[in-house]
Amino acid sequence: MRLTGPIAGRLRRCAAVAVAALTCSTVLTGAPFAAVAGGPAPAVPAPELDWRPCPEDGRYDCATAKMPLDHANPGGRTIDLAVVRRKATDAARRVGTLLFNPGGPGGPGTVQMPQNYESFPAEVRERFDIVSWDPRGIGNSTAVNCFADPADAETWTATHPAGFPVGAEERDAWIDAFRELGRACEARDAELLRHVSTADTAHDLDRLREALGEELLTYLGISYGTILGATYANLYPDKIRALVLDSNIAPEAWTNDGSEQALLPTFLRTGSDRTAAATLERFLSLCGSATAGTCPFSAGTAQATRDKFEDLTERLRDEPVESWTYARTIGDVVNSLYVVDPGWAELAARLQALWQGQAPEAAAAPAVAPPVPTPYQGDEQAAAVICGDSPNPRDPAGMHALEEEAAARSGDAGRFWTWAAEPCATWPATSPDRYTGPWDRPTAHPALVVGTTYDPSTPFTNAETMAEELAGARLLTHHGYGHTALLNPSDCVGDHVSRYLVDGVLPPAGATCEPDKQPFAAPEPRGGVATGGGGTAGPS
Repeated sequence: MRLTGPIAGRLRRCAAVAVAALTCSTVLTGAPFAAVAGGPAPAVPAPELDWRPCPEDGRYDCATAKMPLDHANPGGRTIDLAVVRRKATDAARRVGTLLFNPGGPGGPGTVQMPQNYESFPAEVRERFDIVSWDPRGIGNSTAVNCFADPADAETWTATHPAGFPVGAEERDAWIDAFRELGRACEARDAELLRHVSTADTAHDLDRLREALGEELLTYLGISYGTILGATYANLYPDKIRALVLDSNIAPEAWTNDGSEQALLPTFLRTGSDRTAAATLERFLSLCGSATAGTCPFSAGTAQATRDKFEDLTERLRDEPVESWTYARTIGDVVNSLYVVDPGWAELAARLQALWQGQAPEAAAAPAVAPPVPTPYQGDEQAAAVICGDSPNPRDPAGMHALEEEAAARSGDAGRFWTWAAEPCATWPATSPDRYTGPWDRPTAHPALVVGTTYDPSTPFTNAETMAEELAGARLLTHHGYGHTALLNPSDCVGDHVSRYLVDGVLPPAGATCEPDKQPFAAPEPRGGVATGGGGTAGPS
């Protein structure tokens, strides 16, 4: 989950990963299971996909899939899903189709899969057609859009502070702005707001699987895409061929253990505040251990650099640097920890500019242009999914007390992540069909769960929980940094993911991997499988 607005998800960057032979591994086993009674959507014909070259990049194919708005009423209103495909580069050795969800929620797959295409392991790109889509309510699909035109959206954005509110006046403005956003969304399409849950999208995913001619699902989901994958696995347990879940959301934290009465906001339940604080501390310590030439914000030692950051944020509370307020800076810091290279060095340069009283340039947009027109991606799209699917406290007046509690344990990151879910306090719609478990239905084949130890959004403990709750799942530990192993290169992780997706071979129990490069360090030789189990080294 990446937040550029309060709850809008954005992921980017890429890396190429090599393939190595693995030993001491487990082959996927398991027979198909009967459909879950009362779980899967009623049987309807698969949508037809009208593939054609994408308008902005002919290497990709685009299509539109018709879906029922309400899968329980397939004869009712329909919606459109925008779908994108990049064909396997080695057609003679093609395995099938890999469906990819880029997270968010709110991540448009038609944009983010192409932007991150080079991040997929080389053998995966060779052997699979990679398909993604803009989930219902998002991007180029039938989208939640609560404004008449972009000018209205910009006017609304100006009514609340960047990052999170500071002080009573800003808190009131924030709460009023998001209450008004919810009212506008309800007025424009209240029916759509009730049908953008994770379960709704899981049913769409199964229809897409059928439309692509796949008997079983091969899937990679990152961040929010992990809770989507876990939901699918328990609604359609007999349809799993391979399921990779990278940077996980603990299912029972997302669903509030099935209860509608939430005492904590979603991101405090999932531990996003704590893991962001731990990752920030690691960023500052590694920066301080490096030279200023490698990390511009370095003060010479880890402790001095942590003190420097604290001094900077205190100063920004009283003396913003142009539009760079304390809250905007903290929001930028948390989001910039997601992708280590080049994100951490660029963040250090912005912090140093602020230290010197200069307004830095904002983080650069992804360099890879998408093959489709970039869609509107307003805050209301992520809000519709999170607020409709994951319970949150309903009293906005209580958010400040929750913020102070989070700040006491997680510092500045606690403030950011508390207010990230505040829009849900006044959101007008919840899904009647949200999935709340169970999470341990035996699947046709077990899942591969990947967790990164210093992840600023989804803590490693969530990956441990996901691996424990999903039947037969295997955990792969990435002793690295950033949000998702896919976007933060580790040849070792890529090797394991490739063998699992292509051949159905799980890593050995307890397998661990290292990143290809440590933050703020000179390039090191790139190793293969770090399991002690006889893996081979990747190319240098």
